[in-house]
Amino acid sequence: MAAVFTDSNFDTEVLKADKLSVIDFWAPWCGPCLALGPTIDALSAEYAGKVNVGKVNVDENPNLSINYGVTSIPCVLFIKDGKVVDKQLGLAPKNVFDKKIQKILGV
Repeated sequence: MAAVFTDSNFDTEVLKADKLSVIDFWAPWCGPCLALGPTIDALSAEYAGKVNVGKVNVDENPNLSINYGVTSIPCVLFIKDGKVVDKQLGLAPKNVFDKKIQKILGV
């Protein structure tokens, strides 16, 4: 299961993490976001211990959305060493995320 990131734990869990973080900005009323959920959970299981995979509910954490310029969801940000290194807008198949993760990790 993917982690839940919030305005209060984002700094510690993501920005200060010693590994790549993959963050899904979503909302419960967004159909494409709900469709992407199982993919995010699968990535979380597959990369457990190697990549920090989690979700941010944009309705409950508006500051994060504003800080990262998220104006359309689903939006998945790839953050490493406190910086956004890649981004995926909209619904995409799992292999798209796998390729981005492997490229960032240098696999």
